[in-house]
Amino acid sequence: MPVPIRSGTPKKPSEMMRLFMTTFIGIIFGFFLGISFPTLSLSKMNLPSGLFPSIDLTYIEDKYSGLSKQALFNAWSSLKGNKEASPLLPRYNETEIWVPTNPRGAERLPPGIVASESDFYLRRLWGLPSEDLTIQPRYLVTFTVGYDQKKNIDAAVKKFSENFTIVLFHYDGRTTEWDEFEWSKRTVHISAHKQTKWWYAKRFLHPDIVAPYDYIFLWDEDLGVEHFDAEKYIKLVRKHGLEISQPGLDPDRGTTWAMTKRRDGIEVHKDTEERPGWCTDPHLPPCAAFVEIMATVFSRDAWRCVWHMIQNDLVHGWGLDFAMRKCVEPAHEKIGVVDAQWIIHQGVPSLGSQVTSSQYSI
Repeated sequence: MPVPIRSGTPKKPSEMMRLFMTTFIGIIFGFFLGISFPTLSLSKMNLPSGLFPSIDLTYIEDKYSGLSKQALFNAWSSLKGNKEASPLLPRYNETEIWVPTNPRGAERLPPGIVASESDFYLRRLWGLPSEDLTIQPRYLVTFTVGYDQKKNIDAAVKKFSENFTIVLFHYDGRTTEWDEFEWSKRTVHISAHKQTKWWYAKRFLHPDIVAPYDYIFLWDEDLGVEHFDAEKYIKLVRKHGLEISQPGLDPDRGTTWAMTKRRDGIEVHKDTEERPGWCTDPHLPPCAAFVEIMATVFSRDAWRCVWHMIQNDLVHGWGLDFAMRKCVEPAHEKIGVVDAQWIIHQGVPSLGSQVTSSQYSI
């Protein structure tokens, strides 16, 4: 019987070595070729939909592309013997950006969680939050006070209805003594020794905190309010479209600008005549677009701008009244004095008793 013979012939050792070297060189060449070109996007290839009917190529690309790049660069670094200096690509960000328009630092939070605005509404320690407030105040009034002016502040606070949230900034550190007044229990008390209202305003009246309030009253402690009604004042401000305003000042008490002196027989005025040479333009301060800083009232939008003008080290606020016009346009029409609701500036030096000879007067 014939002897069966296998097909083919045994390969020589030299041929086996040539095949091994060719394969090895091909692998190395493919590796360097792969890291020398941009990554090919599987999701951009026009592959037939029937070829991978149940595979999400975009998911595969997103999940593994970053890792594969990282591995390639690490391997290349190892070959170079300089792994620590490898140019690492950023890893794939596994945290999804839910809402790019969220406040800075909160972009990763999903819709419905972010509360970018707040208020000074007092809350109960129990029950449903929706039942905390029997009425939601629409306006905010702040006084920077010392306990020596308690009678004056008591009279002033009583001029503001339940539509107002009251905030007292205490520069003398005395807060609990105010509990003798019934309204004090509904008031927000903030205390810091020997600070002025602009220090408080910058730190506690951020526009996002006072956003629920239509108007913000930023008042001193030495104002006589016998001829003032807050609700009527708000109506006149709305009627005349004032974004920044103040009550008229009694012209017979204290020294004041011509612009802020009360005029008889009118509701509001927005301009005045000053001494010759004081006004370069009838539409500019102190002849127009001007109120003083002792009893200023801001709309929500105007305050959002003015707050940014207040520097961290601002003390007296002198000069700020000339600059506030930059926050409304046209300023000579939206800044004015309400004559029908007027006050008396008593001229009591705030913080006067708080300074010793070893301290700077603020």
